[in-house]
Parts: sequence; C-alpha cells; structure tokens
Amino acid sequence: MGRYHYVFPRWSNLLLPTVLTVGGIAPLYVAFMVAWGFSPETTDVGYAPIQPVPFSHALHAGELGIDCRYCHNTVEVSAHASIPPTQTCMNCHSMIHPDSDQIKPLKDSWETGRPIEWVRVHDLPDYSFFNHSAHVNRGVSCVECHGRVDTMEIVRQEKTLSMGWCLECHRDPDPHLRDPDLVTQLEWGWDMTDAQRLEHGQHWRDVNNLHPSQDCSTCHR
Repeated sequence: MGRYHYVFPRWSNLLLPTVLTVGGIAPLYVAFMVAWGFSPETTDVGYAPIQPVPFSHALHAGELGIDCRYCHNTVEVSAHASIPPTQTCMNCHSMIHPDSDQIKPLKDSWETGRPIEWVRVHDLPDYSFFNHSAHVNRGVSCVECHGRVDTMEIVRQEKTLSMGWCLECHRDPDPHLRDPDLVTQLEWGWDMTDAQRLEHGQHWRDVNNLHPSQDCSTCHR
C-alpha cells in the first residue's frame, strides 16, 4: 500500500446534491475536500510498506514475547528508537531457520556487510522533533503512538502523528500514562476500565511531576 491513498469520508457524498444546486458553497466544499485529502488521516494512516525481509512483529513481539527494547535498543536513552542492525537479527537466526529463503536478504547482508534497506513507516517531518526517551521513561507506552505492533504481521501506521494529535496528548496526558516499567507491555490495561486507567495515569503524572509543554519550540527547533 502506498503512502498516498486518498480516502474521503463517506458522508461527504451526501453533500454533493447540495453543492450542485447551491453553487455558492462549491468553493468551500472543494477547499474542505482538498484539506481532507492532504491530511495525515488520509495520506499516512494505514501506510504499510512491504519490507525487504518479511519480519512479523506478531510472531516475534507477540507470540515469542521479545521485548521491543531488544531490537530498538536506544529507545530509552536516545531521541531515536533505532533500527536493529543485521547482527541483532543474526543473534538468533544464525541458529534458527538459517537456511530459510525468507531470511536470504538477511544472510546476504551478514555476509557482505551491506545494511538491509528497511522502509521507514513512521516518518515525522524534518521540522518536527520527537524524543523517544523523554516519553518512554515517563510512562508513555509504545502502543500510544504505534498501536498494537505485537499483533501486526506487517507494521502499519495507526495514528496520524499530526501536530493536533500530539497536542491532544500534551493537553490531557493522563489517559496515555502508565508505570514506566510497563511501557513495552503493549497488552497492558486491556482488562481495566477507563476510570481505572485514568486513575493510574494521574498517579504517574503526579509521581513524575509531568506538565507537558505546549510551546511551539518544544517540537519545532
């Protein structure tokens, strides 16, 4: 699936008869459709590129229970979560299914020293700054931005990652916070009520004395 897949809301079709009969609102309708068509909701959500190696997060993170930090090992200390080098993959696959055709690109990378050209899924604009360590160390789980990656065969973008979406969390962080020790347990909280989750989040906001900034310079430097 390409990144630019334009999908307009179905209810927009209901406006067409009015637009055709009341010409004065046509420019507003067109402007709205253009704005919607280029919004992150339309262009980014659902983006799921095919990778050079068919890596299943559902198998590795879900069924096998490999912690996110084993592969993305800088997420707690750096702004970037890091893409695992071939060495990390070969720690297991030098012994597990070493002759599988599916991991041939991995073996080629290992033998030649050329890195695998993974396709980036979650890609913020260059003018936006996001620090992974600042979030995960304060109890914002991977699932809040990336969804249930541990159930995905092919990783896809589930959130818009737009400025408005980020600000919603900064203005009301409690529903998105948890014990920092639980940030990579993506299934955590499924059996809790909304009220229980909110109370838990409020507790950790108080513990960490969190007051998320809404200043432009926080993300635009």
